[in-house]
Amino acid sequence: MINSIQSILHENDWTNARWTPDKLIACSPFRDTDDTPSFFVDLRDGPYQGCWFDPGAEDPEWRSGGPAKLVAFLRNITEEEARELLHDGRDIPADYITLRLRGPTVNKRSQPLDNGILTDYQRISSTYLSGRRISHDIQTLFQTGYDSRARAVTFPWFDSTGRLLNVKHRKVADKTFWYRKGGAPIRSLVYGIHIINQRKIKRVLLVESETDCLYAWSCGVPAIAVGGSSLTAEKADIIRKSPVEELLLGGDNDRAGRALRAQIRERLTSSCALYDVKIPDEYKDINDIPDAEMVRVMCDGAERDRICVDMKLSVGKQRRII
Repeated sequence: MINSIQSILHENDWTNARWTPDKLIACSPFRDTDDTPSFFVDLRDGPYQGCWFDPGAEDPEWRSGGPAKLVAFLRNITEEEARELLHDGRDIPADYITLRLRGPTVNKRSQPLDNGILTDYQRISSTYLSGRRISHDIQTLFQTGYDSRARAVTFPWFDSTGRLLNVKHRKVADKTFWYRKGGAPIRSLVYGIHIINQRKIKRVLLVESETDCLYAWSCGVPAIAVGGSSLTAEKADIIRKSPVEELLLGGDNDRAGRALRAQIRERLTSSCALYDVKIPDEYKDINDIPDAEMVRVMCDGAERDRICVDMKLSVGKQRRII
């Protein structure tokens, strides 16, 4: 497992990281307030490889854990998906275990959840999303809620037809999150695609996180989210089967965001027109932009992605030569 866990750790942008043959020491990825590198991951070959400890965590649940929990957080996937990834021992970020979708466990894992589980979460409103400039109407449209026991916002994930397949819980006090046990794998879902399908929207902004998606809608820009920084083959296929004809690339302003844009170009160039949204350097992502009008202007003025146009011209020339 050492090659797999090490490659995944190296993909992450750590703060104040110090690597040794035995461990990684860095600031905690779970807490924005951590400026002391005391979080560490055991890299030694053996039963504790990939285990981590965060001594500054207030929540005992996030003070220590095994490799699956850490990988699930870093990749924004379920712990079940993380365990499968580590078991396979692969180093490929986007399409791990794609072939397993044909296996016998797929139907069992993809059974819809009871929508009634959202009722308890929607009884109490949370100021967290409102504080992120997400309107009440959009929160209602996406059926977000609040888990008072865990002090976490809830983001329901639906499939393309509107069936509830998973629920993400995101702490309001830090960056930790988890998915509902027994929910469908996130690699096979696109956040918000059911609304795009219901309303037959053709021009859509693609972003990474649920909050980016909800904020874009609050600004008047229809959006979907991949829930991380990778576009799996399953997610790409869902988008191909949707009404989307123009896809605006709105990934984060970092290395992972650039990698996501490259994956989108590779998988969707021939399926829809791609447009590049230029997020100003001073902002990390769409939700970081405080002015809704600026978001609308950026998306309205997005230009055709130059790399994709060049790729199509190149393919066209090759066909003419042949």
